Amino acid sequence: MEFDFAQISTPFRMRPGLSRLSPDAVHLTPLQPGSRLFAEKRAIHRLGASRRVVPGFDAGAALATIRVHAMRCGVSAKDADTLALEMQVEEDLVVLDTRTARLPWMCVSVPSHWAPEEKLGRTLPEVHQPVADGEALSAALPHILRVLSNGSHWERYVWTLTPSDAYDQHPQRHAPVSWPDSADPDELARQCYLRAERQTFLPVLDAGDRPGPLVVFTIRVMIEPLVLALRSPEDARRLHGGLASMSAAVLVYKNLSPARGRLLDWLAERF
Repeated sequence: MEFDFAQISTPFRMRPGLSRLSPDAVHLTPLQPGSRLFAEKRAIHRLGASRRVVPGFDAGAALATIRVHAMRCGVSAKDADTLALEMQVEEDLVVLDTRTARLPWMCVSVPSHWAPEEKLGRTLPEVHQPVADGEALSAALPHILRVLSNGSHWERYVWTLTPSDAYDQHPQRHAPVSWPDSADPDELARQCYLRAERQTFLPVLDAGDRPGPLVVFTIRVMIEPLVLALRSPEDARRLHGGLASMSAAVLVYKNLSPARGRLLDWLAERF
């Protein structure tokens, strides 16, 4: 998993946390045939459930931008031109219109406990309404839109702990996985996964190669067993600090309330 535990802040906050990327940054990752992520994305693609678009929206410029960045990450020109671009890269893809803060196009196969069909066409405040501490994200929206519309490239990471190793966690396709009842922290940790997302924002250029109002939002989901994800005592310390400082609302939103105490005990033994 390509996740730096330095991304975990203490105290934990549900915040944008954008970091600027260079214009030549790599935003996409080739999807490896035979991987579990490939199998899950293929199943959704075969159902015809990956792409959604607001009627009348022209996604041509956004798709052209995505293809350019797919080739930059190593996808062949031939494969980048296929209609099944979602089967060429790991990332899920969303288009944001910075003029309206709405999401007119999505290519999402492995959402983290949200339903793309319910978010299509909505504004960012509406999308984040169920999110714990979502009011802070909404308050920052005007600044976020200004930042995203200036043609720069941006990156952020989000993370959680989960008892499920499935990439696709669409709430209508999969019932939530419950935390084990065992009081043994070691046993719980062996059934726990670190789920992280690298999210990036890349501008869609107009015909004159100038940044237009559209931005492509990429979401790369990464999953690794917790016992393997921790590489050092410092990783354990950072994760302990983030988990310990989550508010009650965030714990409920992330379904971590039943497991936090046992996970904190386990982590504390590792730094």
